[in-house]
Amino acid sequence: MHKQHAKPSKLSTVIRVTSGNFLEMFDFFLYGFYASYISKTFFPSDNEFVSLILTFGTFGAGFLMRPLGAIILGSYIDRVGRRQGLIVTLSIMAIGTILIAFVPGYASIGIAAPMLVLIGRLLQGFSAGVELGGVSVYLAEMATPGRKGFYVSWQSASQQAAIMASALIGYLLSQWLAPAQISDWGWRVPFFLGCMIVPVIFIIRRSLQETEEFLARKHHPSFGEIVASIAQNWRIVVAGMMMVVMTTVSFYLITVYTPTFGKNVLKLTASESLITTFCVGLSNFIWLPIMGAVSDKVGRRPVLIVFTLLAILTAYPVMTWLVANISFRNLLVTELWLSFIYASYNGAAVVALTEVMPAHVRTVGFSLAYSLATAIFGGFTPLVSTWLIEATGDKASPGYWMTFAAVCGLVATILLYRNKCRDTAIGGVGQASR
Repeated sequence: MHKQHAKPSKLSTVIRVTSGNFLEMFDFFLYGFYASYISKTFFPSDNEFVSLILTFGTFGAGFLMRPLGAIILGSYIDRVGRRQGLIVTLSIMAIGTILIAFVPGYASIGIAAPMLVLIGRLLQGFSAGVELGGVSVYLAEMATPGRKGFYVSWQSASQQAAIMASALIGYLLSQWLAPAQISDWGWRVPFFLGCMIVPVIFIIRRSLQETEEFLARKHHPSFGEIVASIAQNWRIVVAGMMMVVMTTVSFYLITVYTPTFGKNVLKLTASESLITTFCVGLSNFIWLPIMGAVSDKVGRRPVLIVFTLLAILTAYPVMTWLVANISFRNLLVTELWLSFIYASYNGAAVVALTEVMPAHVRTVGFSLAYSLATAIFGGFTPLVSTWLIEATGDKASPGYWMTFAAVCGLVATILLYRNKCRDTAIGGVGQASR
């Protein structure tokens, strides 16, 4: 009887577990999409550059909480179970979202406004520190043998659905409301929608079952044992962090930063930037499961090496071409190329990260590597990109940042897969990593 229901239950499980991930990312993207409006509401300044830097600094501050969330919430999930942990992360994220959605502007309550927004971002960051890891590990543990790459890729694919939803809502608002209305109150509407879908996703996530692999484990480590194991395996965590740098930098460059780049730097319309962002999300959504499945067939290492090299060779040149030939079409072409590189790399990278971590600390190890990469590098991509353009006067300079990230990914791939046939052991053949 169980076998008869296996296929539909896997599909429904993927949808249920990634639904919360969708909300997490939806809220994160909104902050980047509406950065220029948020900066005027909470961080007013006579200098647009200073205002944006403060806004993106607050955006980045949320990422600084991720390693803490990874350790505390990650160890909680490895100790008590995947299902309960994913409910806790959703609850914390919801509180942060509500704060950002409802806090009055600087003009109404002064310095309390940016402080409350900062608290909201810190709560979101604390929660997100383990959300991606919790979802990825859950999908890896329930995947059909030999198809881990395909299943785990849906964690990232759910983020792309959030990008598309955010961009579509933003585009519709730009059509329905005047720029002054969006700046005054319209930018809050998507945050309100995020608050409204929280109860639905909470109910969906509560229906999740615990993974069989976790239930079969005889020993669930204590917090002290988890910390000791992570310390013992610090080399894997650091290499994993370097691998994720490529993922997070390229991701935030082509999604969160694109609307600001298109509107403020290239001087294209907000609608054109949002359409581009929607197309990037759709492109990512298509390529991620395809390349996850490819990595199941050929192994993780070949995919990771090919696409880090492509990023190193093309990221800055394609950005240079774009700023020399500014148009909506060329922005779309550039972003879709970078999307292809990101999604192909990420389709193999995320599942690889679940495989290289010791099973008993898989969630906290994955989450710590991912959150450190995001906190130190990826989350500050909008800020670094804004600063690079201001400091160098080169509008293509964000391409240097992605090139650096790709070098990190290439070095990490070589380090992680240099040991005896590790790619065969943990690559695309469906065998357990440990």
